[in-house]
Amino acid sequence: MKPQHRPLAAYRILSYICIGLLFTAFLLSLLVGLSLPIIKPIYLLRFYSTRAGQPNSSIATELRFGVWGVCASSVLDQPGFFTNPGKCFGPRLGYAVPDDIIALTGLSTSLVQFVLKGLLVVLVLHPVAAGLSLLTVASSLFLASHKLSILALALSILTALVSTAVFAVDLALVIIAKSQVAKITAVQFAIQWGNAPWMSLAAVILTWLAVIALSARACYCFGVRPHGKF
Repeated sequence: MKPQHRPLAAYRILSYICIGLLFTAFLLSLLVGLSLPIIKPIYLLRFYSTRAGQPNSSIATELRFGVWGVCASSVLDQPGFFTNPGKCFGPRLGYAVPDDIIALTGLSTSLVQFVLKGLLVVLVLHPVAAGLSLLTVASSLFLASHKLSILALALSILTALVSTAVFAVDLALVIIAKSQVAKITAVQFAIQWGNAPWMSLAAVILTWLAVIALSARACYCFGVRPHGKF
């Protein structure tokens, strides 16, 4: 490769890397933002019974919480990877689980209400993070312009900060809920992480990597200046 072509090649490679990182982060944020009950395989946390030898009945023994709703399942309608035949509530902006369903599971009403209040914050932040991620992807398509590359960098930093806050809220919600369940000795229930928090973490990591790549583009580091244009 001729020396004068190396900066242009580095610029193109960096542009493709930025677009790939940001698009993947956007896709992950979007999937989490459209989690259960819209996309049933993706959920934030799962309450489930640890009681051994339960009879086969329609009594709910599991609750899965997503951004837009919750699904209650029994041993007769165990959720699969793509389906959840149990009773689902939502999707809606803010939702509640009927007290009779909570009573069937044996969970305390106060604990479930705590999780639902925490999900209201998650409900607002996840779509915001996905929207910002989409704007960042769109701006990264025009990195040939130095001004637009700076705009993409600013948007990516904002997106990374919001995505980090979203993951922190997801993390805190599950950790606090697990600690509260541990205090309830009369109920044989446990909490399991869903896949949504880890998808959010992956989106955060990819977005911060894109911030580094866009910073290199904006400051013309590592020979990424398009030759003969800037």
